Amino acid sequence: QVQLVESGGGLVQAGGSLRLSCAASGTIVSIYLMGWYRQALGKQRELVASITSGGTTNYADSVKGRFTISRDNAKNTVYLQMNSLKPEDTAVYYCYCYVGFGSWGQGTQVTVSS
Repeated sequence: QVQLVESGGGLVQAGGSLRLSCAASGTIVSIYLMGWYRQALGKQRELVASITSGGTTNYADSVKGRFTISRDNAKNTVYLQMNSLKPEDTAVYYCYCYVGFGSWGQGTQVTVSS
């Protein structure tokens, strides 16, 4: 099993920034895909951003131009830099990785106040 430990969530005012971090442990194989999902109250979990081991990124339309995903393969860590945050970004954010199977982090709350 791959364990994912997240950090960086919290409360921020609209227009502010946060950086989420997720460190993976428990595997020695290369992690093909890492990413972030979020689930707002009363809504389905949705993909926010993902990044492959080769650096290919993908973003939800709602966060393009504001969020940036990156990874440090040596540290098995993925980051999500969130700028120009909006109240609509308020959600529980979940780290995800795929190595032939999927693993999820515990989730971290991001709250953006107006």
